[in-house]
Amino acid sequence: MEMITEQRSQALFLFLGSLFCRALSEHINYSIPEEMAKGSVVGNIAKDLGLEIRDLPTRKLRVSAEREYFSVSEESGDLLVSDRVDREEICGRKLVCALEFEMVAENPLNFYRITVVIEDINDNPPRFSRNIIDLEISEIALPGVTFTLESPQDPDVGVNSLQQYFLSLDPHFSLLPKENPDGSKYAELVLEKPLDREKQSSYSLILTAVDSGIPVRSGTVEIRINVTDANDNWPVFSQEIYRVILQESLPPGSSVLQVTATDQDEGNNAEITYSLSTVETLKHLFKLDSRSGELTTKGILDFEKGEGYTLGVEAKDGGGHTAFCKIQIEILDENDNAPEVTFASVSNHIPENSMPGTVVALIKTVDPDSGINGEIFCRVKDNIPFKISSSTNNLYKLVTDGALDREEIPEYNITIIATDKGNPPLTTSKILTLHITDVNDNPPVFLQSSYVVYVPENNPSGTSIACVSATDLDLEENGRVSYSIVSSDLEPLQLFSYVSVNSHSGHIFAQSSFDYEQVHTFELTIQARDAGFPSLNANVTMQVFIVDSNDNAPNILYPALGPDRSALFDMVPRSAKPGYLVTKVVAVDADSGHNAWLAYRVLQATDQGLFSLGLRTGEVKTVRALAERDVSRHRLLVSVQDEGQPPLSATVLLHLVFADSLQEALPEMKEDLPPAPESQSELQFYLVVALALISVLFLITITLAIALQLRRSSNPSNLSCFRVDLCSKTGSNVPTNYSEGTLPYSYNLCAASEVGKMEYNFLKLTGEMAPLQDLLSNDPSLILSTSDENKKIISDLVISSHSFETQGVAVHHSRKKIHSEIQLDHPRLHFYGKSDIQEQRLPGNSAPSHHHQSSELRNPLVNADCLNSVELVTILEIVL
Repeated sequence: MEMITEQRSQALFLFLGSLFCRALSEHINYSIPEEMAKGSVVGNIAKDLGLEIRDLPTRKLRVSAEREYFSVSEESGDLLVSDRVDREEICGRKLVCALEFEMVAENPLNFYRITVVIEDINDNPPRFSRNIIDLEISEIALPGVTFTLESPQDPDVGVNSLQQYFLSLDPHFSLLPKENPDGSKYAELVLEKPLDREKQSSYSLILTAVDSGIPVRSGTVEIRINVTDANDNWPVFSQEIYRVILQESLPPGSSVLQVTATDQDEGNNAEITYSLSTVETLKHLFKLDSRSGELTTKGILDFEKGEGYTLGVEAKDGGGHTAFCKIQIEILDENDNAPEVTFASVSNHIPENSMPGTVVALIKTVDPDSGINGEIFCRVKDNIPFKISSSTNNLYKLVTDGALDREEIPEYNITIIATDKGNPPLTTSKILTLHITDVNDNPPVFLQSSYVVYVPENNPSGTSIACVSATDLDLEENGRVSYSIVSSDLEPLQLFSYVSVNSHSGHIFAQSSFDYEQVHTFELTIQARDAGFPSLNANVTMQVFIVDSNDNAPNILYPALGPDRSALFDMVPRSAKPGYLVTKVVAVDADSGHNAWLAYRVLQATDQGLFSLGLRTGEVKTVRALAERDVSRHRLLVSVQDEGQPPLSATVLLHLVFADSLQEALPEMKEDLPPAPESQSELQFYLVVALALISVLFLITITLAIALQLRRSSNPSNLSCFRVDLCSKTGSNVPTNYSEGTLPYSYNLCAASEVGKMEYNFLKLTGEMAPLQDLLSNDPSLILSTSDENKKIISDLVISSHSFETQGVAVHHSRKKIHSEIQLDHPRLHFYGKSDIQEQRLPGNSAPSHHHQSSELRNPLVNADCLNSVELVTILEIVL
């Protein structure tokens, strides 16, 4: 076995997927004898192609041919015989018989041309078409006359074909070998001696045909010669060889030519009949008229089956004499065969991200015609991103010629058109359906560029407040979208308690009820991600606005309210003129917009025409001057209502007293004070006793401390506090119009000297006093009016006995750090000072504690340096 490898230096670049694969196209030649057993090894095709054995399963190396005589072993890479290889069946009489086919390899896709030359073996002996040849020879035939004998058929070629003839020995006959124009050999029987019918009327000879193969094979036929009575002349053909050229498209019954033979005899001996002395296969194509010698076509001529034929014609006269001639017929090829298109390897699916030049299919074209009629041009129909890459020997590659996009065109019906170059040209088309497979090349796209959502506050938790939607043009996993919240302007923990998103549907759910007063708006960044690999995503912004609802009633800040929703008294001078600002109701609403627009209205009033209330300002002013018939005490029930739907409101009860002094207002105030509960009378008594004892101890301690301090000091100036001139300064720094304005800036002090009694002690100040200083630290903080007509304390501090709550009050000396604690059992302690309101509370019923509420008296009524001991005690009582 001989293997010949011829490499053609041609580099081809193939693309499959995203990889560039380079393959070298090779032409491999093998030579094997015919009739090899199935499974015989032709050669190691994998090694000859440079492929690794381990790669064969993935490369899927295989034979591509109309009839697969060979196969590839995946285990060894050998090219094996898989079918009977009969050279005579495959190639007929061709001297050189070669099987050409393609080997196809995938991953990457490539093909290789393989030629296997089939060597002839001497497996066929020469065979005669009949076992007996009958000849009639006249007894007057002269020596040297020849008789053409039928040639046997030997399908083998070369030395294995017919080479020699042998004739059995007979002195009357000999054998003359001859050769046809096509190289085949035939024999003629030669008469060596005259025949005498009366002595021997018949002869029997054995003709043996022998080839030169190994082993030698032969065939025999018996020649029976009948000696006839005298016939002086033999038929003679006008030509020994007739030659004619026919078109293969010649229809059956067409005249080819006419042979002519003449005989000089007369009568019956001159009558000539014609017959074909050739193989039976040719008798199906041609018909010879036995009388006229006209040769006509009987079947369809096909250049692709036979390029030429040699016919033997026998002419026989009535006396039995014969003559022979040859007819040489040449068939001309015509373009009568359209090209045949076959797909040697087809990939019906190709990813959409395939690079230009990716091999889709290997195309093989065949045209049985010869010459220019068999040359083929292949192309792709229509304007599509594919093209034909030409190769050799009518082999082509269908490759991509542009970008593919499954979302635009998911499938192509590619029409391959093959046209030969004959005249007229013949065309064949074949359609290849190619499916474009999806890759994840499209990110999700939201239906909106951004989302704005309005959610009313107090919404039920767990309900859907919005829905986002994104589409992905890809298929299956590449197009399956999931949603998530990736960022927000809320804190992470706050975000999780506010909203969540359904990863499949894109619905946004409220995790809790929203409160507009806590959060007005927040922003979410929602991401849509597909399930492809690698996955693609897109983000969208959602702005959530919480819509305020009227869920907060107005809150009254001023005046301070008691448990019964009523305010303390406000004193109005009897001489107040119309438009006098009495007080102002201050309220706020935690809602916004219309829900926070407040309107102040008087629901009830002792005298509807005496006071007015600002609808938006809440200012209470006098409408007219007080008349003598008007009562001194007035009540105003004020409503503060927002403009929400439904509206919410709050009320406050204002107590207004017309009085020019505190003493005048006290009776009116006393009437409205609720009586002390009887159950607390005894407790209050003990508290007063305890307070008196603590006060005495506190005074003693302070007196001793002052005495010791004076005694230790050797500087007489330390006693300067007893000088009279310190208290003889005149003038007043207090503005006279302290009671005017939006809110009063001065305050009055009224303190009950005894618990449970509505009696009040007032300080009696005489003469003009200088600005007072801190009782213990000598810091000025309160200015008293010393005018002749209004010698009273400008700063009114109202401490109601019923507003006390158990608490401690400490008096601090900034220098000496003297502390005194007093436990009082009263509900509340209120201080109203300048423009602020301060409320201090300790637990109502708790035991005395060391946790103290300290009130540093920065505004004592008088300077301690200017008061005697009695006045000091009175001041302390007022403070306590």
